[in-house]
Amino acid sequence: MTAAPVLVPILGDQLSPGLSSLADRSPADTVVLMMEVAEETGYVRHHQAKLVLVLSAMRHFAAELRAAGWTVDYVALDDPGNSGSFTGEVARAVARHGARGVQVTEPGEWRVREAIESWRDSLGVRVRILPDTRFLCPLPDFFAWAAGRRELRMEYFYRDMRRRTGLLMEGDKPVGGRWNFDVENRGAAPADLVPPAPPAFAPDAITREVQALVAARFAGHFGTAERFAWPVTAAAAERALDHFLTERLPLFGRYQDAMLAGQDTMYHALLAPALNLGLLDPLAVCRRAEAEWRAGRVPIEAAEGFIRQIIGWREYIRGMYWLEMPGLAAANHLEATRPLPEFWWTGETPMRCLAECVRTTRDNAYAHHIQRLMVLGNFALLAGLRPQEVADWFLAVYADAYEWVELPNVAGMALHADGGRLASKPYAASGAYIDRMSDYCGSCHYKVKQKTGPEACPFNALYWHFLARNEAKLAGNARLFQPYATWRRMGPDKQADYLASAEAFLATLKPARPGWARAAG
Repeated sequence: MTAAPVLVPILGDQLSPGLSSLADRSPADTVVLMMEVAEETGYVRHHQAKLVLVLSAMRHFAAELRAAGWTVDYVALDDPGNSGSFTGEVARAVARHGARGVQVTEPGEWRVREAIESWRDSLGVRVRILPDTRFLCPLPDFFAWAAGRRELRMEYFYRDMRRRTGLLMEGDKPVGGRWNFDVENRGAAPADLVPPAPPAFAPDAITREVQALVAARFAGHFGTAERFAWPVTAAAAERALDHFLTERLPLFGRYQDAMLAGQDTMYHALLAPALNLGLLDPLAVCRRAEAEWRAGRVPIEAAEGFIRQIIGWREYIRGMYWLEMPGLAAANHLEATRPLPEFWWTGETPMRCLAECVRTTRDNAYAHHIQRLMVLGNFALLAGLRPQEVADWFLAVYADAYEWVELPNVAGMALHADGGRLASKPYAASGAYIDRMSDYCGSCHYKVKQKTGPEACPFNALYWHFLARNEAKLAGNARLFQPYATWRRMGPDKQADYLASAEAFLATLKPARPGWARAAG
């Protein structure tokens, strides 16, 4: 390489050979920069398995780029002189290589975008920021879709994405005459159901090296990486996809909302970490799922439900993040101020549903979407937990969590902190929902059928406490008309009983110690 090169920084969730910043470059005059920096490993105290996943995937991707002929400047976390930040490492690399310019794909997170924008003034070379073409809906298209709409509902965006991609379409009509088969996807699982074991990917030498680094440097972080089994290469992620399509997708739809104690993954895809790292192409994944339906190997409700999660929900959430930031990070429409309870970190609670969800999160850096939304998120909503603390927790503990996907789901979908911009109503539910969709309640310390008192399921009284304290802001919501009508018919004595039971339970919650989520790594 004789001419001054262009420096192409690749971030830890941009592990795709077709990345836009590489698409018009040649190995002959390009240096790829990959950086492990303390700023990213420690801005929240990430689950140890999540750190292993990202760092190992980065190191594997760097090796693949080198094998393809690219010059890769890789800065490891423990390298001498590591500045600890993206900006510091890019500046050092520009000087080290005499780079004539920097070309980078836009990042997924607001704070990183702000840092990259500052490079234009600080680096002294041209900085070119390119769109992330791995997403199916460019951000300008999403903003145009959202402009002027009174309600930004995912369902209507999803229909546009079906038309855009042609997935599950017959001409301009949806297959089966319906856009959405969600009503078929709410089955409760029988207690003796035994889903197939998820694929496990044994750590290789690179991953073992990262495990040792994480164990030494991040021993105080939540969880463990001893059971690490996530795919860290595109080839392994493709094998995980193969397994899902053949072994899990046929029953994915029917049981996607169900929960069984000890069955941590049910029939879920477990592909979000690979998708969010860039190891899988979302459109290709959806086309393969569609092909399984067209071949008659999976029912339409399974294929449609899975595809909706990717081209509908995933794309919509990303668009909403960029539409609502930076204000979304501080949103607190319901003025919730209760600190995060300690048991969200320890799992030590007699509420079996919550204990199970924290356990699988601690063990696997994973819980499926109903565990996250209707157990953990539902509790946070009903108990009035401060949205920023809840968002920090979700960002820290899940292997697939990046702010662009986690924050709208937590602040908008789970906690209604955005005032209903994302969800048409708060996703609040009593213990009856959890009892219907799981086997958690049968051996719980609390009695789900009991409404008030020290032995009653706390969700029951918390549900009415939530509605009562937020009546001024929520009573006008058409989807909450019936619950509020029921509340008003109860009479003062019954209302007081519910409120007293809820207050008695809330008084038992011990706050988590400071620094669990946000502290330097």
